[in-house]
Amino acid sequence: MAHFLGIEVIQRKDGIFISQSGYTKEILKRYGMENYNPKNTPVDSGVEQKKGIKVGDVDPTYFKSLVGSLRYLTCTRPYILYGVGLISRYMETPDQSHLYASKRILRYIKGTVDDGLFYKPTDNFSLVAYSDSDWGCDLDETKSTTGFAFFSGNIVFTWSSKKQAIVTLSTCEAEYVAANSTVCHAIWLRNVLKHLGFPQENPIEIYVDNRSAIALAKNLVYHERKIEDKVQKTLNLIKEEDEDEKDGNKDYSFCFSSSVLDSASVLQIERGKQESSKNSTQVENKNSELANKVAD
Repeated sequence: MAHFLGIEVIQRKDGIFISQSGYTKEILKRYGMENYNPKNTPVDSGVEQKKGIKVGDVDPTYFKSLVGSLRYLTCTRPYILYGVGLISRYMETPDQSHLYASKRILRYIKGTVDDGLFYKPTDNFSLVAYSDSDWGCDLDETKSTTGFAFFSGNIVFTWSSKKQAIVTLSTCEAEYVAANSTVCHAIWLRNVLKHLGFPQENPIEIYVDNRSAIALAKNLVYHERKIEDKVQKTLNLIKEEDEDEKDGNKDYSFCFSSSVLDSASVLQIERGKQESSKNSTQVENKNSELANKVAD
């Protein structure tokens, strides 16, 4: 199999490389961006997005088509998911600032047309998750964004970036909400892998880069921190799963630890962090020496 729904697949003895270079070139041409200079990052860290800034009129149908095209690119490009998620919030009433932000992502992928994900053979199917959150960066609702990435061995295979449903009052709460979402996804993945014949014998490691959130997740009694009741009710899942572990139920056990990966790969916007994110998720270029190996 060489192509599947716009995804290019190169199969070799040393692994499988997947990319969307053809689809990338197609959308660059569709939106007239093939001759623009590339950008180093998909998101401009100095520009804040919000509703109600009227710089000019933008056709909502055109904008929705552009965002949808970028959204499909996240199948093989986890490092643009955060930026695509930001502009997706303004599809109903876009203005010029949102259009500029979407075209910046196009200019970023202009310089990374041949990038993709390289999957090496492995016999390690242990799940490891990295969870992260910003805090109150949504200027319209002061909500935070959850991001996580799951690895099986050293291979990233699922990722997410989504605005949180509730307003949190501190970075600790925002990171705790993100960890809760990660646990929910981990439970689902654990059941799927068990059904496929790859049961998880050991607790799932979840790395969180906030020590207060880790301490809160490990505390099985009511914590004296001033957590809003709505947040507390929403986050009981983590403590319930830890109680299951104490009771000997190993089907849903988790190990929380400080993050050694520089945040979940979906939340990087600075150039140095972006490059670290790409390296940590097996991002390769199909024109590299590695990707051009021909299997014997």
